[in-house]
Amino acid sequence: MTSQSIARCLTVIGLLATSLACGSSEPEPLPAPSLDEARLLDHIRTLASDEFLGRAPGTPGEERTVTYLTETFEGLGLEPGNPDGTYTQRVPLVGVTPTDITPLTFGGGDESLELVSGQDFVATAAHPVQQASLDGAEVVFVGYGTQAPEFGWDDFKGTDVSGRVLLVLVNDPPGEDIFGGEAMTYYGRWTYKYDKARELGAAGVFIVHETGPAGYPWEVVQGSWSGEQFNLASASAATDRLAVQGWLQLDQARALAELAGLSLDDLMARARSPEFEPVPMGVTASLSMTNTVRNILSQNVVARVPGAEAPDETVLYVAHWDHLGRHDSLPDPIFNGAVDNASGTAGLLELARVFSRLPAPPRRSVVFLAVTAEEQGLLGSRFYAENPLYPLAQTVAVINMDGLNVLGRTRDLTIIGMGQSTLEDLAADAAAEQGRTLRPDPEPEKGLFYRSDHFEFAKVGVPALMADSGIEFIERPEGWGLEQRERYTAEDYHKPSDEVRPMWDLSGALEDLELFLAIGRRLAEGTAWPEWRESSEFRAVRLESRSGS
Repeated sequence: MTSQSIARCLTVIGLLATSLACGSSEPEPLPAPSLDEARLLDHIRTLASDEFLGRAPGTPGEERTVTYLTETFEGLGLEPGNPDGTYTQRVPLVGVTPTDITPLTFGGGDESLELVSGQDFVATAAHPVQQASLDGAEVVFVGYGTQAPEFGWDDFKGTDVSGRVLLVLVNDPPGEDIFGGEAMTYYGRWTYKYDKARELGAAGVFIVHETGPAGYPWEVVQGSWSGEQFNLASASAATDRLAVQGWLQLDQARALAELAGLSLDDLMARARSPEFEPVPMGVTASLSMTNTVRNILSQNVVARVPGAEAPDETVLYVAHWDHLGRHDSLPDPIFNGAVDNASGTAGLLELARVFSRLPAPPRRSVVFLAVTAEEQGLLGSRFYAENPLYPLAQTVAVINMDGLNVLGRTRDLTIIGMGQSTLEDLAADAAAEQGRTLRPDPEPEKGLFYRSDHFEFAKVGVPALMADSGIEFIERPEGWGLEQRERYTAEDYHKPSDEVRPMWDLSGALEDLELFLAIGRRLAEGTAWPEWRESSEFRAVRLESRSGS
């Protein structure tokens, strides 16, 4: 063991001892084995290798990933996490692959605008059907496409949009006192906008992409929305009128507004007011697509360290194993997803190894859950939340890892959605023992709290913690951390270039994992139940579920 590893180990031991002693009479935990940087890197290299084909659900890449995870968990001596005696939970998905998409044609009077699929717009069928189309449907601009009665906001004002195509803006309405101020709320997520269009009977919906509010460039939309698109298998689609959903490139949205004799800038300005009313654009939209449809059983991978005294109470670590697979039309066809999220999955395996080597089992059970289809809209975690293997009311907390810090140690740690739960108090204690501080998300407009798997658990009331890399890097100039965030988003996020790099420094990832370990051990070896803060929108459902447990 290197002197650096010994120091880290002692830090974790001291952290646990101090944090348990502060405000708690619970016994001091025994020392834990140290996390291993070489093992962490080896897991990342394996999962992000070309051999794993980008880890897309329903492909040989999934088979190899699931095999690797199950064999690793089994080799560590962890119990199968599914009560049926296996290491997997089957997740029924239906995939739709467009094989032929016509141009998206907007008609207005004697003029028309014809847009090219994959370049000017991306679209997919809203349901698993072999043919989907828009046949001259009227286009209506509906601002942010939001109905939020708690904010006194309704972009529809009773307008009948059934059978129409909705043009909506990305993110949610700006305002200092509503919708979280600068921070994006769930109303800004593309999933909300599609669901709202579906609820109101629209025929189609297109989101206008803007790099700033979206939090990623147009190339990410192209990469994420080309090829096969999955959803949870459901019988509800038969009565659903929504046929097509997609994104529109900003310049083409401007051209559409001009075709309608309008200004997109003017429409966007009007949409920022609660007095906004839908604007029929006087143009129609036509599009058809032929699709290949298939049903698959994807898999969540789950392993367990059973608790010695309260095995029915569960602390849950989560990371998504999937990425975007391969797109053979590209020069480098494989989306390796090294940071997103081979790194988080590798962290899950390392934490599992440490928990499996504890000198005494924890009081509560600890479950390690690697979920599928996060990149398709948090589908694996949603399926688990709807079909939990362990009762949600007895699930103490969720700690989610989606992209570890690969650039070195930081003086701080970012908490996504800071202010939500008392889990942050545990994180603050753990960070203080490391000589670090917590900070809120420096990019709240991206709405990251609603974009990773912990959100599906929060929706059903389970307190959830999502941490991200700090931005104050040791021995780096001020601002370097944010510059690296912006560079990754612009150059590597959801692109084939997200690969293991020679310049990586996993000392920061290891320090963050030590903090997650400390939090998990305090929860697993204690009796306390974290709570949502009174201002959290998730508090009520937790109180209801726990009252019946």
